[in-house]
Amino acid sequence: MRYSKKFLLNLYRTMVRIRLCEEGLVQPIMTGEVRTPCHLYSGEEAVAAGVCAALKRQDYVFGTHRSHGHYLAKGGDMKELVAEIFGKETGCCRGRGGSMHLVAPELGMMGSVPIVGGTISLALGAALASSIRKDRRVVVSFFGDGATGEGVLYEALNFAALKNLPIIFACENNLYSTHMPILACRPKNNVFETAAPFCVHSERIDGNDVLRVYAAAKKAVQKCRAGLGPVFLEFATYRLRGHVGPDDNIQGTRTDIRPQKEIELWRKRDPIKKLERFLIKERTADRHTLERLVRSAEQEVAAALAFARQSPYPEKGDLTRYVFEK
Repeated sequence: MRYSKKFLLNLYRTMVRIRLCEEGLVQPIMTGEVRTPCHLYSGEEAVAAGVCAALKRQDYVFGTHRSHGHYLAKGGDMKELVAEIFGKETGCCRGRGGSMHLVAPELGMMGSVPIVGGTISLALGAALASSIRKDRRVVVSFFGDGATGEGVLYEALNFAALKNLPIIFACENNLYSTHMPILACRPKNNVFETAAPFCVHSERIDGNDVLRVYAAAKKAVQKCRAGLGPVFLEFATYRLRGHVGPDDNIQGTRTDIRPQKEIELWRKRDPIKKLERFLIKERTADRHTLERLVRSAEQEVAAALAFARQSPYPEKGDLTRYVFEK
């Protein structure tokens, strides 16, 4: 499949913006300037970039505890993201949500929550609403491999298949549920087969190849838009940072159990480097063009950090301002 230069460079730009934003948070996290728990998305950028590139602005996305990438790929404002992580009033949730509660409903980013599998049922409800309204919206439910141990996923798959709903179940399988390797959770690393008993079309895709991600997502979106959904996509990927924080260092003790050789192997499969090699090989872009995009992203991250630092914290008197009674 042939893609335009503009499209390919936009994919690259999206991934670089996500990576540099995440890496820009490392020092503030380590120094305690950022106090909210942060689950960094470094290494998994191709999934968010590829899937969201196949969506329209009005389509819905629901995220997880590791959703900075989903928010940015769907068009969320970086300044508001970083301000939220810093707990500031100018954040996308007015500083009340932190890293794991991100929302930009005007862009279709309907929210992320830290509860494992917690937004799957919400995405299902949105897909049901879209089906009833016949508005042709497609809904993407992002979740990790750990969510395949939650009953809500199987209930959602069954109901989505029963009602033929326009929902894409997007599993980002990074091989670890917190610190537990997948083969300690499942007898076989076969997440994509989860959907088979429910007669839901499913595929496993290289989640570090943004073009493969986009191609699979585009087909899934077309299927859902035509009333032929749902679809289950498993993206094989890997986080380059710790489960929470940059290195899973708790009170001076490193808790990341992943073998160093495994981490280095996946570093060689870096999705950004993979796309860079493709762009240069196909003569879509030269090093100078890519470096210019990187510098632009660096400037955006620096501006977002400065904005967050200069923004005020919420007033103590406003603690219950966004809490509603029944």
